[in-house]
Amino acid sequence: MKKLREFLDPPKVLVLGFLTIILIGTFLLTLPYATINGDGLSFLNALFTATSAACVNGLVVVDTGSTFSTFGILVILSLIQIGGLGFMTFATFFAVLLGKRISLKERLVLRESMNSSSIEGIVKLSKRIIFFTVLIEIIGAIILSFRFAADIPTGKAIFFGIFHSISNFNNAGFDLTGEFKSLTHYVDDSIMTLTVCALITLGGIGFIVLNELYEYRITRRVSLHTKVVLATSFVLTFGGTILILLLEFGNPKTLQTLSHDGKLLAALFQSVAPRSAGSSTLNMADLTQSSLFLIMFLMFIGASPGSAGGGIKTTTFATLLGAVWSQIKGKEDVVFFRQCIPFNTIYKALTVTVSGLFLAVVLTMLLTITENNQDFLMILFEAVSASSNVGLSMGLTPDLSPIGRILVIIAMFAGRVGPLTIAYAIATKQEANTFRYPKGKMMIG
Repeated sequence: MKKLREFLDPPKVLVLGFLTIILIGTFLLTLPYATINGDGLSFLNALFTATSAACVNGLVVVDTGSTFSTFGILVILSLIQIGGLGFMTFATFFAVLLGKRISLKERLVLRESMNSSSIEGIVKLSKRIIFFTVLIEIIGAIILSFRFAADIPTGKAIFFGIFHSISNFNNAGFDLTGEFKSLTHYVDDSIMTLTVCALITLGGIGFIVLNELYEYRITRRVSLHTKVVLATSFVLTFGGTILILLLEFGNPKTLQTLSHDGKLLAALFQSVAPRSAGSSTLNMADLTQSSLFLIMFLMFIGASPGSAGGGIKTTTFATLLGAVWSQIKGKEDVVFFRQCIPFNTIYKALTVTVSGLFLAVVLTMLLTITENNQDFLMILFEAVSASSNVGLSMGLTPDLSPIGRILVIIAMFAGRVGPLTIAYAIATKQEANTFRYPKGKMMIG
């Protein structure tokens, strides 16, 4: 047992924990009463769906609303909630309720799962996460239930409201509207658009940021992390909205036929959702190539650290831009809000970006082999969406071959847990270097 505890370091615990949740979800979705037709899903389709839900991705091979029974939908919803918040957050919360002491190792795993830099106050933060989640999801569910009640029976509307609130706050993107349509029926609906955008944004900025904003009334200050997250998120949302509005303004399949308010709402939604949600109010296949490329760029950046979202994260993107700008200006330090960024943070940002890019490129390359009869742009879009844990699709996912589905499953898992976490979990412990090699010169650029 002692050797086992030493072997199970935080990265290994996270990887094995997510694998366990996915396998349990897979088993439950293969049961006959998980689907409406009473046959259950095949193992591969169940594995794909469970992975997509637990990794809060949103890519689906079968339509959620028309395929699953109430039991199946509740299984998916549970996987989304556990996967979005992290299984360690739930385990810690229930341990505290039972009066169990949280060990140092459990705190280290919590820190790893939340991508936090310190274990100080980590248990308190995990309890706050539950509080924020329940509060925001209840408010979102109430608003969405009232909106759905205008179109469907009240009981069903409440169920839809709860499901879509949890799904979008956790940046999962699963929906019950049927026929793989996502939220396209509500493209110019202000209540639906603004509510879902708010849920996606609050779930994507990270719980550390939410906690600091909650405590601002007492502390009257926020950290550099929060400042960078909020500033970068605002620029990406505002800039994405304007660009999509300009690129799609004359497209008869998307914005051209909408009112001025409808155009703005649709552009806003398509700017917010690629940041790791997966819901959409426009058919992705109808967008222009320039808009699709922009959306892939937003998907690759993704949400913020410590959130349910994927991508390389907003702080990583901001750090790289800051490093490039410093080089252009001939300065040695990267400075944000009058604070210098440590070099190890810049190296980590570069490593995360290259790892994410490598995962997307490799998946694209492999899918061009397994799905060689499909359009390359569709393959590239699907690969970026899967590896960045977004869930937007141009319609390729249901038509993927069995090997293609397995590749996307692996990419979704790697994108959620993180390529670096998987690498740390696999790698053996290395001793620190006791010597350094002499510096060499090499030309760059």
